[in-house]
Amino acid sequence: MPGVVAMAATDGGTLYEGAFGSRDLANGPAMTRDSVFRIASMTKAVTSVAAMQLDEPIGGLLPELASPAVLEGFDATGAPRLRPAKRPITPKHLLTHTAGFGYEIWNPELICYVEVTGVPTFLSGKLEALRMPLAFDPGERWEYGISIDWVGRAVETASGQPLDAYFREHIFAPLGMTDTGFVPSANQAARLVRVHRRGPDGSLEAITFERSQGEFFSGGGGLLSTSPDYLAFLRMLLHQGRFNGAPVLRPETVALIAQDQIGDLELGGMKTAMPELSNDVDLFPSIRCGHGLANVINKQPGPNGRSAGTMTWAGLFNRYYWIDPQKRVTGVILTQILPFADDRAVRLYGEFERGVYDALQN
Repeated sequence: MPGVVAMAATDGGTLYEGAFGSRDLANGPAMTRDSVFRIASMTKAVTSVAAMQLDEPIGGLLPELASPAVLEGFDATGAPRLRPAKRPITPKHLLTHTAGFGYEIWNPELICYVEVTGVPTFLSGKLEALRMPLAFDPGERWEYGISIDWVGRAVETASGQPLDAYFREHIFAPLGMTDTGFVPSANQAARLVRVHRRGPDGSLEAITFERSQGEFFSGGGGLLSTSPDYLAFLRMLLHQGRFNGAPVLRPETVALIAQDQIGDLELGGMKTAMPELSNDVDLFPSIRCGHGLANVINKQPGPNGRSAGTMTWAGLFNRYYWIDPQKRVTGVILTQILPFADDRAVRLYGEFERGVYDALQN
């Protein structure tokens, strides 16, 4: 690994923190506790919490989704075949990734759609990139995709604030998350971790992976943060919506977030269509998983100590977190490596988790 920062906490406070290696293999600054990472899809939990703070349903705030269309393949000329969806998209569909939206990374038909229509890729930062068709009818499957970007747009409409301002006022400031946001300050930019790419031979090289802010604040993947900041967010969920005396959510809302919301729908593995960005993904082989209103939920105990009912997810550059309400522990481990689901990063994540649970026994 080029570098890693990891932290864990219980009800009683911080259990572990450590920083190792380098922020940049090419230039060598040491990884530190306050190193700044592009947390990618770990943004989704923050956006979902913001949506759960709102006093009004988000369903009526997205007129662009009033008439969704499902992609059914391509005709002989290569043109996409679209049909109206059988049912409307609900807020619950968006929050649980059952709305029908996908990502090109794991859906080759969406790659074809982008190529044929000229719609911008999701990495472009353009609003038009959200105008993708559905891969299936809402409520019929689970597929990871751009749903939470739409949730972020709904939060903006409901609050009358840009997403960055809403996050700062209602989540970051109460939790003391001073190093988290969409656009880094000069001080944060100086602590930014370089992206590295794993080669087929296992070697690592520092690469340039710049993603400009674009036309909207991405509730699905746009935040930068540090390990202490994100741990404060996780501890808020572990403490039923409060941290350091700051109320962010009601306890009953956190309980709802932690419940599986998709019933018999299965979370299967995700086969890559863009191997430069992701390996095939199956983070929890042989373990049944559901989805709550902010993250994946392990329906069975994990091999490294987590309980059934643990909330968990990850970010594209190989960073991972879990919140175990039963054993009252949470942890986060941050790296900055492509492609996602790097076998060494996933193994290290498992070893870190096992170490945390072993420490709880001592």
